[in-house]
Amino acid sequence: MEKLYYRPIPRTDLARPDTALRLAGGWCWFDEVEVLRRGLPPEVIPAQHCPEEVLERLTAKRRMIGSMNLEVPRVMGILNATPDSFSDGGDYFDMHAAMERAEAMVEEGVDIFDIGGESTRPGAETVPEDEEIERTVPLIQELRDMFDLPISIDTRKALVADAAVEAGADMINDVSAMEYDPGMAELAMVSGLPICLMHAQGDPETMQDKPEYDDVLLDVYDHLEERIALAEAEGIDRAAIISDVGIGFGKTVEHNLTLLRGLSLFHSLGCPILLGVSRKRFIGTIAGVEAAKDRMPGTLAVTLAGIAQGVQIHRVHDVAEIKQGVNLWAALTLGWEEEK
Repeated sequence: MEKLYYRPIPRTDLARPDTALRLAGGWCWFDEVEVLRRGLPPEVIPAQHCPEEVLERLTAKRRMIGSMNLEVPRVMGILNATPDSFSDGGDYFDMHAAMERAEAMVEEGVDIFDIGGESTRPGAETVPEDEEIERTVPLIQELRDMFDLPISIDTRKALVADAAVEAGADMINDVSAMEYDPGMAELAMVSGLPICLMHAQGDPETMQDKPEYDDVLLDVYDHLEERIALAEAEGIDRAAIISDVGIGFGKTVEHNLTLLRGLSLFHSLGCPILLGVSRKRFIGTIAGVEAAKDRMPGTLAVTLAGIAQGVQIHRVHDVAEIKQGVNLWAALTLGWEEEK
């Protein structure tokens, strides 16, 4: 049987028809859906013509992460306790520097921390579990003691995630979608915490070696749909799952752009969407910017494009600048005068 894919066409215009539906309990609305089929032209249909189960997933309000709701765009601040991350490797490798950066992020308006102890940049090598725990757990403990904000642990390893949860983490961010360590499924089920499942083609050491897809948008969707189904079979509630298309993880520039243009398709999974584009190579390639730390303007442009498609969580390095852009977008789109 031919498989159909339903991509809501998101809008934020204040002129909203009575037939419009709220997308994922957030700030976008839609009244039309693009129906995609492999090898065939897309078709646009009224939203009301979608199957009931599709509309239910497209409109259901997404679960909170700790104390953070997903009814407005959220900025996730990257805090890498690593010596070799692609953009900020070594900047926050010691506790003092990491906590100084965390305090600055809070002042800049960060909504959630993402703590990583292993680089997943192209060509990165695997870090032993005990070393990754030593890098991340003390930092999570300090953050939990000092701030009342959600904390995510960015790891592929169940033992690392378990230690982080014990230290106070509110969310698990697994770039392997539980493929690297099958034990991650049991941990997520037992803890009941939200878990982000990301698409990646290959591992960090090889993922940029000529990645290929039949149809990158639909292939990534199918993969995430399969991983979510596996998670549900392991006892994980779909409401606790977050999806991430994995920009730059086994993708060419063209693949990345196709995914970014079609991001709203992933609302059909019935899960929040996390977008990680911060300072990535494709931004530098398109903008002609070699140094990763100089790619903030491009990061902001892509972030705002994601927000226009209803993407809830935006994982970034430059919290102050991105938060300022998001706040101005919100003032223009959602209203500012009413808050005065």
